[in-house]
Amino acid sequence: MIDFDLNNRVAIVTGGAQGFGLAITKRFIESGAKVIIWDIDENETKKAINNVNSENLSYQIVDVSNINLINEKLNQVEKSHGKIDIFINNAGITGMNKTVVDYPLDEWNKVINLNLNAVFYCCKAVVPFMIKNNYGRIVNIASIAGKEGNPNASAYSTSKAGVIGLTKSLGKELAQNNIAVNCVTPAAARTRIFDQMTEEHINYMLSKIPRNKFAKVDELASLVTWLSSEENSFSTAAVFDLSGGRATY
Repeated sequence: MIDFDLNNRVAIVTGGAQGFGLAITKRFIESGAKVIIWDIDENETKKAINNVNSENLSYQIVDVSNINLINEKLNQVEKSHGKIDIFINNAGITGMNKTVVDYPLDEWNKVINLNLNAVFYCCKAVVPFMIKNNYGRIVNIASIAGKEGNPNASAYSTSKAGVIGLTKSLGKELAQNNIAVNCVTPAAARTRIFDQMTEEHINYMLSKIPRNKFAKVDELASLVTWLSSEENSFSTAAVFDLSGGRATY
């Protein structure tokens, strides 16, 4: 395993209690960072805390679709840790597998609100802390679905396409600062998010991956850790694929 130096860095990982988020949290801790998990599921978060078992790991229960709560919790982190260096927007849901015609409006709004609006809220709120310290690394977890558009997953695909656009805009806005903003577009990985999908949709996603296997959470964590480190001093407003050959652009 390649070592990346995150010593003395303070990182927040949304949805950090399971799946991609937990893998990122573990890798950050191994790399020397102090990590605060933001999650809405307190039971799963406590399990993650016990699993990792590090004095450098703490948590806050945060609904990332609530901009006022985001601001409150960020101020608490700055007060307790002195700064915020790294922010990982990972929290998200897949939503229903339905055609556009049959997609319920309330479900559409739910997916867009958590997968896209919440990422915007978090970026908007955390950037001033990073500008103040003239240092920051933001990594947004998008999806290959945001580039290609999966059938029967219009809300999810649209939300992740929006995250890609937001990443590019914000990265360009902050390019003159020592702040990098990038996103990762993984193919599917076998995490609890599969519980929200039909078996037919899961099989469809696998059939589109030339390597004929799902992504590994540890591989994504490695890529995100590099993007979050000082070693990444140049790449910003960029999209990094982890698609097993599926991505076509």
